[in-house]
Amino acid sequence: MLLIMADTAQSSTNAIPYEDMLKSGMHFGRKKTVFNPKMKDYVFIVRDGICIIDLLKTQSQLGQATEFMKEITQKGGLILFVALTKQSITATKELAEALNMPYVVERWLGGTLTNFKVISGRIKQFEELEKSQKEGALEKYTKKEKLVIENELKKMRQKFEGLKRLTRIPDAVFVTSLKESALPIREARLMKVKVVGIANTDSDPSGIDYAIPANDRSKKSVDLIINALKDHLSNV
Repeated sequence: MLLIMADTAQSSTNAIPYEDMLKSGMHFGRKKTVFNPKMKDYVFIVRDGICIIDLLKTQSQLGQATEFMKEITQKGGLILFVALTKQSITATKELAEALNMPYVVERWLGGTLTNFKVISGRIKQFEELEKSQKEGALEKYTKKEKLVIENELKKMRQKFEGLKRLTRIPDAVFVTSLKESALPIREARLMKVKVVGIANTDSDPSGIDYAIPANDRSKKSVDLIINALKDHLSNV
């Protein structure tokens, strides 16, 4: 059956070859014991207690999500990329930087969207402090004072570096793991911001606008999806 599916999928308009999806383990969902019934439309079969994702559905959903995100970028809109799992950080950061878009990695700052005015102020403070350091304005301080400021700057860089381009509430938020992104998704919904996300079989896709069913625990799987987005959106 997988071979038949592969032949059909090869004619898909989406960029990821079906064989590459298989090799990356993109079709491996979570155990049946943690299966979310709302993902049933995206499960092909349960094998040895593991939910196997229907990659034809993945192809279709990824295509729809890509077109949606392409429309935003073509209009000069903003997409906030969020990677809170270690296997997705590098590729997501590279994607956001390639598109000149804001990003959050490792940890979500509460209020990034729902308290944007305060977060925006903190970003501005960080940029001013960073500018002062580059221009040598910190040389007037004592060695101890400089150390305190530099340590504070380091902490701020970890929090706000990726948010410099978040000049307003984004048009969409992309999350690399639906299950691990409850906070950013909640804030996005409260602010009426569209959400695109990679959804494993233990997720509830009903709370987002575009769910891409796939193995979010495999770096190869996540990288394939992010690189496909990069290829399509970078050419806009």
